[in-house]
Amino acid sequence: MHLMLEQYYQQYHLLKVRLFMSSYSIKDLEILTGVKAHTLRIWEQRYNLIAPQRTDTNIRQYTSDDLKLLLNVSLLNDNGFKISKIASLPSDIIKQEVLNISEKNTAFDNQIQLLTLSMIDVDEARFDQIMQRNITKLGLEKTMIHIVFPFFVKIGVMWQTDTISASQEHFITNLLKQKIFVAIDSQNDIPLANASKFLLFLADGELHELSLLFTNYIIKSRLHKTIYLGQSLPLEDLNVIYKKQKPQFIVTVLTVTPKECSVQEYVLMLGSKFPESTILISGSQVVGQDLKITSNTIILNKIDDLIDLLEEL
Repeated sequence: MHLMLEQYYQQYHLLKVRLFMSSYSIKDLEILTGVKAHTLRIWEQRYNLIAPQRTDTNIRQYTSDDLKLLLNVSLLNDNGFKISKIASLPSDIIKQEVLNISEKNTAFDNQIQLLTLSMIDVDEARFDQIMQRNITKLGLEKTMIHIVFPFFVKIGVMWQTDTISASQEHFITNLLKQKIFVAIDSQNDIPLANASKFLLFLADGELHELSLLFTNYIIKSRLHKTIYLGQSLPLEDLNVIYKKQKPQFIVTVLTVTPKECSVQEYVLMLGSKFPESTILISGSQVVGQDLKITSNTIILNKIDDLIDLLEEL
């Protein structure tokens, strides 16, 4: 079961990070590579895979190059390469073997690891290749649910350990937006005869649009009608469109807003202000928060909740 994307997405937006990370502890590497610290020390001492620097107090410190190498090594090791063989390979051969695996083995964990490497290197061509291959095989929806969502969980950990920068996050987010826009444009524009109408928006000040875009894609893929208003929309402007369009559903995601009033007040206000519509709300500010809601409001705890609702219409 997968939570809505913004729950993962907000993990790192709420953290203040340095622009670039100059060094990592062995604990950081353990978290990011999935390889136990004890094993990393064995690889270092027995196979000379990496040569960490030492602080004045003799604590190991690793560079970003060490991190990228270990991500590659762990991926090869997970796919049957013996560590003794990997240690004997030149770096260019290691990279080539990783590329070979990416083309032959499409297991979700491998794809997440490969996306991580492309993000760290800010390699748009590689990121695009990985995404396109998975979208071609699985479709956008399954790629997002099985690969991109867990990938964002990993990004959340990477932000908490100062492993990636704001620029790297923007790079990834914008590429994913492009993929969703393309997928939406390629969808069948002819809705069902009994299609419901969904009005999608983000509250004033809310800029984290990725989850709402994906929600738009899911709704349109079920041949329902959508009116996509995007980010940072004041309620008075929403009301103007609402009166003209009379949608059956209003959809929003609350990640870092509202700020001027409490989330509880905002949720109740949406339900009472638009009583003739069903209000669908997701995001970290509402999921698991035990909020009071109006009878016409539904909190989407996970992406499956939205899909189940659409299939029942």
